[in-house]
Amino acid sequence: MTGTLVLAGTPIGDVADAPPRLATELAAADVIAAEDTRRLRRLTQALEVAPTGRVVSYFEGNEAARTPELADALAGGARVLLVTDAGMPSVSDPGYRLVAAAVERGIKVTAVPGPSAVLTALAVSGLPVDRFCFEGFPPRKPGERRSRLREVADERRTLVYFEAPHRLDDTLAAMAEVFGADRRAAVCRELTKTYEEVKRGPLSELAPWAAEGVRGEITIVVEGAPDTGPQDLDPEELVRRVQVREDAGERRKEAIAAVAADAGLPKREVFDAVVAAKNAAKAADKGAEKGAGRGPA
Repeated sequence: MTGTLVLAGTPIGDVADAPPRLATELAAADVIAAEDTRRLRRLTQALEVAPTGRVVSYFEGNEAARTPELADALAGGARVLLVTDAGMPSVSDPGYRLVAAAVERGIKVTAVPGPSAVLTALAVSGLPVDRFCFEGFPPRKPGERRSRLREVADERRTLVYFEAPHRLDDTLAAMAEVFGADRRAAVCRELTKTYEEVKRGPLSELAPWAAEGVRGEITIVVEGAPDTGPQDLDPEELVRRVQVREDAGERRKEAIAAVAADAGLPKREVFDAVVAAKNAAKAADKGAEKGAGRGPA
């Protein structure tokens, strides 16, 4: 009989936001895998819970090495509770590897829903929230960061990012450069905590504000690209956009539909461009093979 992996959402600030089931799971777990065992101790004390299970650390530095050990415990019947410092495990936090390992072994995975910085920031941002996408942390290097931002410059859904306070001004400046200075955004700082602050405005105003110094946990919400009607994009650009989405994990069918929607074009037009590019690549490969097969005269 295999065990169960429980992903537990933890408060992003105010401990009173802890879901009621969290205390029950903390007390009952055979193993608690915590991103920071010291924070776990403070959390259990605040919730007046005395865990009886084994507590192990599970953070970015040891996630790959510790996952097999926890997967074996699950396979042996243990109830493993995974908690991170704040929010839901695996969402820009440790957890994905363990979930994947559990799923591969046919082990049950469930969750204790809890506070989410992503959804909380969206709710208070004042920006459209009917469609959104979460982009995690932008790359640290300036060139890579601008390149990643360009990939979603035409994305019409609202964008959500996490960012470290000491990189916030550079990231907002890069967003203003790539997305446009007038694009609306909201910087949400210390959500649900004592010094919670939401700064709203165009990116051109938020970047100088952040340059003065900002502290705390940061979530950035950025308005999606405006709908400018059908775009005049050549087939190569359509194929490139589909490839970017496929590289990010989308299936080709969904990627084609999304690119078509963003560009205001029929899906058939994007599909035809992808097929034509694929056929051209095959023809080029065959030509190269024939040339290689002839050898020297």
